[in-house]
Amino acid sequence: MPFIELQTNLPLALFQEDFVRRLSSCAAEALGKPEERMNVVVKPDLAMLISGSCSPCVMLSVSAVAVTDSAEKNKQHSAKLFEFLTKELNLTEDRIVIVFHALQLHQVGKKGTVMSFL
Repeated sequence: MPFIELQTNLPLALFQEDFVRRLSSCAAEALGKPEERMNVVVKPDLAMLISGSCSPCVMLSVSAVAVTDSAEKNKQHSAKLFEFLTKELNLTEDRIVIVFHALQLHQVGKKGTVMSFL
């Protein structure tokens, strides 16, 4: 049950439903998770600065159970996600930052409980 949050200073007009679905699909494939378990939020039009510049940029947060818990795994995820974001948003790699969060089952609530009990 991965959580993907894209924050950007790019305008809302670039992020139609089709983009959100493509991002979900790319992240699902990169993480080896079924698309129906993906949770994706896109937050455009934000005041942002990366590396001292307010030029167009993206911060992507990837939170998941069991698949974001090692440098080797995240290196592979990062390569796939960077490829997608640079192509789709016409940004260079230096304008994108990805943060990986390793979640444990007890940190994700669903159906009135936490994943540990489902």
